[in-house]
Amino acid sequence: MASLKEVRTRIISVQGTRQITSAMKMVSAARLRKAQDMIIKMRPYANKLMEILLNLTQSLENTEDTVFGTKSDVKKVLIFAISSNKGLCGAFNLNVAKRVIQLLESDYKNLYNQNQVDIIIAGKKVAEQMRNKGYTISETQHDILDHLSYELVKSLAKRIMFSFETGVYGEVKIVYNQFRNAVVQNIVVEQYLPVVSPDSSNKEQYYFDYILEPSQKEIVSDLIPKSLKIQLYKAFLESFASEHGARMTAMHKATDNASDMIKSLQLEYNKARQASITKEILEIVGGSEALKG
Repeated sequence: MASLKEVRTRIISVQGTRQITSAMKMVSAARLRKAQDMIIKMRPYANKLMEILLNLTQSLENTEDTVFGTKSDVKKVLIFAISSNKGLCGAFNLNVAKRVIQLLESDYKNLYNQNQVDIIIAGKKVAEQMRNKGYTISETQHDILDHLSYELVKSLAKRIMFSFETGVYGEVKIVYNQFRNAVVQNIVVEQYLPVVSPDSSNKEQYYFDYILEPSQKEIVSDLIPKSLKIQLYKAFLESFASEHGARMTAMHKATDNASDMIKSLQLEYNKARQASITKEILEIVGGSEALKG
């Protein structure tokens, strides 16, 4: 059995840890509220913009007339992963790394072996995990997570769209955590480019009769880049909210575990103290009996 001093030191240590995890939980809860408000406000706008875009593209003779809807002969693929610069958020970062690796080992295995897959990662933790497993990272965008704004994301989206337009990439995928609630985050692989139109079987669902000026094709050509910028920004907001939700949940569990550990150590401390007192009493009684003899 550990000595009283050792148990007391462990109790003090765990109490300190509990204070830290409890504070981190409260900070994450406050940040989650702000991030949740942002994504809730963004979703209707992004969804409506996409709905209008899909409505307009349905009556075009050829949806792929727009450059961003054209399926290129270029084989090179870009995988853009969004995660976090910080840890202590459960499996949030691990799930992103696993999904990217799954893509590289299954869907794009042959292309990756031919150096036809580039990986861009926003988030230090996933970049570290990927490098530790021997994967090559083409580029990192960690700074954007520290100062998340639409302007920064828009610049990044423009770069990606330009690379697609100029034939550097034939396909672009985004991997991120989609926010559901503080406890649930779903890992998502979303096709960013080329723009995917809905199935022909669902055309009636999207089609509405609009009066358009100047022309439908020009409007679609303007809407697609705007929609792509919003789509990427929405992915960042989804990931941002998911990160704080995952961290709040992880810190809540850590705080509860620390409380349980303190209770267990207190019980161990009391038992050790009782045993020590009993031993001292027995020694006193034994000494007293020896003196009588």
